[in-house]
Amino acid sequence: MTLKIGINGAAGKMGLATKAALQKESSMKLVCEIDPAFESDQASRQESFDRNEDKCFAFSPEHLEELCAENNVTPQDKMDILIDFTNADALFTTALWCVKHGIHLVSGSTGLSEEKTEELKTLFAGQGTPNCVLAPNFSISALLLMHLSAIAAPYFDSVEIIEFHHDEKKDAPSGTAVATARHITAALEKAGSILRPDPTEVEKIPGSRGATADYGIKIHAVRLHGLVAHEEVLLGSTGQSLTLRQDSYDRTSFMPGVILAVKSVSETPGLTVGLEKLLNLS
Repeated sequence: MTLKIGINGAAGKMGLATKAALQKESSMKLVCEIDPAFESDQASRQESFDRNEDKCFAFSPEHLEELCAENNVTPQDKMDILIDFTNADALFTTALWCVKHGIHLVSGSTGLSEEKTEELKTLFAGQGTPNCVLAPNFSISALLLMHLSAIAAPYFDSVEIIEFHHDEKKDAPSGTAVATARHITAALEKAGSILRPDPTEVEKIPGSRGATADYGIKIHAVRLHGLVAHEEVLLGSTGQSLTLRQDSYDRTSFMPGVILAVKSVSETPGLTVGLEKLLNLS
């Protein structure tokens, strides 16, 4: 069986990398590209829509719905799974659209609040609804960093996180850094461990000690031209320290995780947050 795949955010960097990855998968077929950039070329793109053609183009999920109606097919006829690389603001609208049409959703959009994540969980919990995999990071090395950090944290009394990203990233700290802090917090709570309090009394420049997550874990966000996605977790105790670091040098590093999510989403009921469950790390 060949999975019919659509990409929302197809003209972006992650969308382009995903298109290249899908071309190497014999069990997957890219059938629809969605991106606001296509609106300027609407006429020629609309002419390309035909149920017998390999691919169609739309500038939004709603526009795809219109194209389907004009050609007497449904969005579910056109695709099985929508991969979403937009943003937290657009994600919920996309999720509603997928539930409406019975299309599984794989999303890498970050910056979603805990409240919105719970709403998303409720949205995909209904009987007969499609499934959703929401991953703050598709890099398997980043997921292993979170897992190993949680194992190590109870043995130390100081923890800080530094995340490094390209200078076009809009949100800070990254979803991966926030998720790492949550993993560490859960491990500390389970072990009954506490961290040493931050000794800083005066910040000569406000914000110089970074953001403070639960348990007093400090998160520092770096934005630098030339980077892609990197993270360090620094753990310290009396006379010793441990540094765990993960590096994604290219967006191809995220593709094994994307493909794993696409292959798994139809068999993973409801909302799955993170790839940990798919990798047997939780």
